[in-house]
Amino acid sequence: MLPVNATYVGLALVPLALLLFTLVVLRWRAHEAASVGMFSAAAVALTAYGMPVEALSVASAKGVWDAVFVLYVILPALVFYHVIERADGFEALRTRITSFTDNELFLVLAFGWVFVSFMQSISGFGTPIVVVAPLLLALGVKPVYSVAIPLIGHAWANTFGTLGVAWLALVQVTEMQSVAVTALALAVLLWIPNLIAGFSIAWIYGRMDAVRYAAPMILVVSLIHGGGQLAAVTVIPPEFANFFAATVGLLALGPLAMWSRYASATDAIGERLVMTENVSPAAAEGDGTGAVADGGVATPAEAAEPDEGLMGLPLAALPFAALAAIAFVTAVVTPLGDALGSLQVGLRFPEISTGLGVVTEATAPYSPFSPLSHPGTFLLVSALVAFVAYRRGGHYEDAAARAEADRSGFTRAVLATAIPASIAVISFLVMAKLMDHSGQVLVLAEGTASVATPNTYGFLSPLIGSLGAFMTSSNTASNILFGGLQQQTAAQLGGISEALILGGQSAGGAIGNAISPGNVILGTTAAGIVGREGDVLRVTIPWVAAVGALVGLAIVLLNAAGLLGVA
Repeated sequence: MLPVNATYVGLALVPLALLLFTLVVLRWRAHEAASVGMFSAAAVALTAYGMPVEALSVASAKGVWDAVFVLYVILPALVFYHVIERADGFEALRTRITSFTDNELFLVLAFGWVFVSFMQSISGFGTPIVVVAPLLLALGVKPVYSVAIPLIGHAWANTFGTLGVAWLALVQVTEMQSVAVTALALAVLLWIPNLIAGFSIAWIYGRMDAVRYAAPMILVVSLIHGGGQLAAVTVIPPEFANFFAATVGLLALGPLAMWSRYASATDAIGERLVMTENVSPAAAEGDGTGAVADGGVATPAEAAEPDEGLMGLPLAALPFAALAAIAFVTAVVTPLGDALGSLQVGLRFPEISTGLGVVTEATAPYSPFSPLSHPGTFLLVSALVAFVAYRRGGHYEDAAARAEADRSGFTRAVLATAIPASIAVISFLVMAKLMDHSGQVLVLAEGTASVATPNTYGFLSPLIGSLGAFMTSSNTASNILFGGLQQQTAAQLGGISEALILGGQSAGGAIGNAISPGNVILGTTAAGIVGREGDVLRVTIPWVAAVGALVGLAIVLLNAAGLLGVA
């Protein structure tokens, strides 16, 4: 019988407490802190939870195998990003989009909400903040807000974005009663931070004048984002839902920019709180408003004249169009999708048990995945299409000529992010499996269930997910750490929908990315304001707390109405 008392609950909390201490207090990087969490989870499992070395080895191997599934999205996503970035594809996108209108608030929302969401849909891992913060600086946005705005704007896209890395991780570490219902519940909950993000950015920009002026645009875009993602999870694989919605949202900017309301500058907004005084978007691009990050990342303000050799909009959008086409065709053409998915790779693992009676059954194969239909393969194919097109057009040579500093090698640039990210993912997944297979997660779940009610736990579930994202700077890692805990706690409590609780976990993790230390530091570095992370957090922390509470309230109400899953 697994003991559930203060001693065992306290021991199970040790790995999480050490992770929090090393990340938040000591400010270690994620891969360093994750390693501490992994080894401490192993120590508790071996010494207190009676886990034999053989069982520890099997659980660790499962964690490593789960990591392969996730890493096969991370590495291709980095390749995809750098293939485009080295041809100045993102700069071309920025330049072409700003040519549609000189309406300042429209552009702030376009970059800080719509474009950053699109970037999150295909890249993630802090890349959207690094890309968009300098773009907002170039428009004349004050440095602190140039970081805070995209942090808020991209949060909703952090679960199904990056081709569903966080979602896939949640699926990997839990055995959902219904994957389809959980995806639907999550899409409903994520619509809340999306809608609030649009109105929040307008409020930050110019309070109620800006909210009233931007309301039609915000409602249209949120209907595309939130409604599009909600519809997409019912007809295509959930890992492509955000990409679909974010792409349509990006395409909608063209017609919205032609609307007379947003086609030119406006005097309907009295005070522009986020803008540098007397700096228009056009002037900001040429007067050095942007700063150079300590790491040598140049803002668009320092770039050459925007039209000097940059590719056109169709070519800049080519890799994203290719990715959309591949995802759509494989999802709609059932025979093709089935053929690609027929090749599966998996491993066999034996049954294991602990001295406290926790038994994990044998699996064969364990967590198989199909490499040919995996999002990582689609990213690689799209990157190859872009590479061939950009190389034939001479855009890599043109971009190198425009660069003021030497660029590191392609492989080095990818590995600089991939190596620490890979170590962190592997460590987090091994830690999660060790805590699960040794019974630590079950003890925490039963301990929590003994002091909570279904309603209070439903309300708190998004805040737990946000805490995980803050601790680990990753919704993916938050889902890995707390997905199993939230699921088992819901089962222990009864009276609460598992789909809503898991949806609350991942929605909270997505929202928490707005305060994750990794994203904040990446943003302040790109904006040249390292050391002002506290100023950024003063903007984003109240937003995360308020939106997390609203999502929690929605969970309580949906559960009371008996919607989205049976308790």
